[in-house]
Amino acid sequence: MHATLFVRPLTAEQRQHLRRGLRSADAFTARRCQILLASAAGKAPSRIARDLGCTAPTVQHAIHAFHREGLDCLHKKSSRPHSARPLLDQRHADALRDILHQSPRCFGRPTSLWTLDSLAEVCHARALTPRVLCAEAIRVALKRLGVRWQRAKHWITSPDPDYARKKTRATG
Repeated sequence: MHATLFVRPLTAEQRQHLRRGLRSADAFTARRCQILLASAAGKAPSRIARDLGCTAPTVQHAIHAFHREGLDCLHKKSSRPHSARPLLDQRHADALRDILHQSPRCFGRPTSLWTLDSLAEVCHARALTPRVLCAEAIRVALKRLGVRWQRAKHWITSPDPDYARKKTRATG
């Protein structure tokens, strides 16, 4: 049988901070304060969970977080995994810009305007990404690299020597 988990003895300053946190507008902070104060009062995690209407692992997680981080555990952290990183990052910025500055027809596409899906397929074919990304992932990657998608669609030019004149006439 495992020993019951309790929070370490609180200093007067920590106890006061936790009591102030009970009045927090943030529900996460208020709940953590309730858990830690109840544990400091000698209640077991299962009893605290029953009293607060949460699970015993939630209480244990809060106590472990307090032991690791101190009062910093009262602020909710990102739930994003630490290992998550973008597939198209700064390392691929130049290659991505080079692709966008060319016509999709150069890559075997049937149209002369880029779509997010066709850009995703070309990035995969050029081994910039390990798989074909969704359109939203490509849009976010472009945004992160400082490229607005609306601007990227119109970067292409034609090898036609009269292209500038024709484009000016067509767009005014």
